[in-house]
Amino acid sequence: MTRAHGEGENMANINGSILDTIKQMLGSNTDTTFDVDIIIGINSAISRLTQLGVGVSEGYEIQDSTNTWTDFLDGDKRFSFVKSYIYLKTKLIFDPPVNSAILESMNNQIKELEWCICNANDINPL
Repeated sequence: MTRAHGEGENMANINGSILDTIKQMLGSNTDTTFDVDIIIGINSAISRLTQLGVGVSEGYEIQDSTNTWTDFLDGDKRFSFVKSYIYLKTKLIFDPPVNSAILESMNNQIKELEWCICNANDINPL
């Protein structure tokens, strides 16, 4: 059986590491060279999600691979939306596409995810 990019056993694990999941989706799961850059992207996305009403109300940021999805989401059922959102936002910061059509597509996906996240939470998108 062939797996798609980013597909793995810990991808659906809400108890798994946020950093490790996003690194796997970016294709650099074992390399720690860019962890600081990836963490900055993740924390930027988490800040935006906090504005959209996701996660713990006082805000959240990761420090390393010990921070889990459960720590951030605290029972929130929008895990798939959130995981995709953090990946796309981090990808744009860490490794943006050169092709403008791909960039536009990613930005459209981000806007759609923001709408879905807000709609699921009965919040009007900003």
